[in-house]
Amino acid sequence: MDVKVRYEIEFPINSSPQLLYQYISTPSGLSEWFADDVNSRGEFFTFIWNDSEEKARLASKKSGEKVKFKWVDAAGKDTEYFFELHILVDELTKDVSLMVVDFAEEDEIEEASQLWENQISDLKHLLGSV
Repeated sequence: MDVKVRYEIEFPINSSPQLLYQYISTPSGLSEWFADDVNSRGEFFTFIWNDSEEKARLASKKSGEKVKFKWVDAAGKDTEYFFELHILVDELTKDVSLMVVDFAEEDEIEEASQLWENQISDLKHLLGSV
């Protein structure tokens, strides 16, 4: 398996940080834009897309600011890969944006970024931020 590299993308979002946080930190919020369905049991989240599912552990969260999910392997052990959703608020303009930190193989970063753009577009529609 190729080594994955970290990348970051920032998306301006016209929303309050509090509302946005509900969509990035709860199974019900995430299932509306990120995956077809999201289940959680304690700190473990199961993300379901079509016929595939991936498990992740909620590694950290800071209320109203960010969440970090660490992917886990079949045995339930943390892998070295994660994705983080970080709400940024510009101190002067109060503009809100969502910073996505994720990993992909070098030759798949463009494709992975496009996938995030599509998902964030769905999120913006839910928030009325288009």
